[in-house]
Amino acid sequence: MGRILAIDYGIKRTGIAVTDPERIIATGLTTVATPTLLHFLKDYCQKESVDIFLVGQPKHMDNTPSESARIIEPFVQQLATAFPDKQIARIDERFTSKMAFQAMIDGGLKKKQRQNKGMIDQVSATIMLQDYMKTL
Repeated sequence: MGRILAIDYGIKRTGIAVTDPERIIATGLTTVATPTLLHFLKDYCQKESVDIFLVGQPKHMDNTPSESARIIEPFVQQLATAFPDKQIARIDERFTSKMAFQAMIDGGLKKKQRQNKGMIDQVSATIMLQDYMKTL
């Protein structure tokens, strides 16, 4: 069984989280510069078995796509083209950044560490992945 890799896509940087091979534990992997994301994913998939890419789906409170959905959809198409053998799942990403920030506070991170936006993106991807794993 391959891993599930979660992607919290952003204009400048993208948070990445991944499961263990047995899909029991979700952990933050890294944050990458968005322009290098596809290259990173290709390298990662050569080293590790990945079955599913999980991509956040930004929505408004009324369940309609948010403005950032226009930015993410072209990436999802590029991902599908680059990895035709992989499943792409989508998950609502509302509030994940706020939840990530709160998790960092609860985890005892200092204010300076909580200002690291890359860390917030990585924790957001982990939260999305944990939510998705609950549905399996």
